[in-house]
Amino acid sequence: MNLPNRLTLMRIAAAFIFMIFLFADNLYAKYLALLFFTGAVLTDIYDGRLARRKNMVTNFGKLMDPLADKILIVSAFVSFVGLKEIYIPAWTVIIIISREFAVTGLRLLAASQGEILAADRGGKHKTVSQMVAIFTILIFISLRDTARTFFSFWTKSADAWFQFFLLYLMYITVILTVISGAFYLYRHRYLFSEERTNKKT
Repeated sequence: MNLPNRLTLMRIAAAFIFMIFLFADNLYAKYLALLFFTGAVLTDIYDGRLARRKNMVTNFGKLMDPLADKILIVSAFVSFVGLKEIYIPAWTVIIIISREFAVTGLRLLAASQGEILAADRGGKHKTVSQMVAIFTILIFISLRDTARTFFSFWTKSADAWFQFFLLYLMYITVILTVISGAFYLYRHRYLFSEERTNKKT
């Protein structure tokens, strides 16, 4: 197994370790959760570039790399729903996960017809918005716990304002997720054509 593929597997492992630290009732564990998530994102950036530059692209990597990305992002959003420190509506996460399932299903359909669908600009914007939301929430949790533990100046008013900001950020993320998914499905709607399917079969 080459280095890019090992980094992909490390990213999957980091997603589960990240969740363990995030739910630990300890300030330092929150920072470790942020550290592991950051490390996982960096491996995502590095392994793809390395595979292309060194001509180390494999079928295993084509399958597992996007899967590892989805596991990382979904693990973060699902974890946020279960955290008592913040309020992230479950329905926002369900929409995000549903979009990922829909696009993954479309790509599998395309692959069954001998076509490979690449990510478009809307998908990249969606990914950026999701990463910004996740990092913002993780930083907020870490800084709030730090303020409560060492400085004792965190007020209910400040907490309410930050909760509102995080909720607003999630709404933006959901909107971009839905829009990008809808455009992606519409752009490739020809894959659902019965005539095209019959030709392939």
